[in-house]
Amino acid sequence: MRVPAHSVCTAIRDDIVSGVFERGSRLTEEVLARRYGVSRVPVREALRTLESEGFVVTRRHAGACVAEPSEQEAADLLEVRKLLEPLSAARAAQRRTEAHLKVLRGLVRLGQERARRGEGEDLRSLAAWFHETLAQASGSPGLIALLTQLRHKIAWMYAVDQPARPAEAWAEHGALVDAVARGDAERARALAAQLAERQSAAHRLRRAARPVPATVPPAGGVRTSQRAVNTASGRN
Repeated sequence: MRVPAHSVCTAIRDDIVSGVFERGSRLTEEVLARRYGVSRVPVREALRTLESEGFVVTRRHAGACVAEPSEQEAADLLEVRKLLEPLSAARAAQRRTEAHLKVLRGLVRLGQERARRGEGEDLRSLAAWFHETLAQASGSPGLIALLTQLRHKIAWMYAVDQPARPAEAWAEHGALVDAVARGDAERARALAAQLAERQSAAHRLRRAARPVPATVPPAGGVRTSQRAVNTASGRN
């Protein structure tokens, strides 16, 4: 069975974001192929993709290594997100479907319930799901791809503090959904900008972490340190 390069790319990216591969560490094709139980071909393609995304750099005499972004580069990511998320919300107000609205409203209800219970870990997951759905509602593949890449890189570089008043934060999410539902693009843009500004202030740069020992899965599958990745047969 040939494993698609995008599955290998996702696995390597997840391991970089979670700290399995430390910043600056070498990424050799042979070791990665053995770790994920694949050939070197999809690994080579995955490393090229990750280099284009900024997770990997190629160094003379060292080959592929995990990137070491500067504080300024990390700060720039938050600034870019503050520009793109309001645009995404405005597009969503113009292009959303009833299915998008149903999911967004359901997430707001869950967020408000979890906020009342003080379930912080669930709130982080729900917020990520909310913003991913809002991006999908924009109907812009290019914008969706940019925001997805930003989320991965920001999660890699930053830890996020819980809002001091989570119930108020989810009320703001609800107001944003209401604006999207009404088709009020400017109101949606303004509320998304307000949310993005507040969320950026809650981000703290991560310190470089020691890598978690990697395990080598059986041949024929791709595995991250957390879970196996579906590797239905496909062409590289």
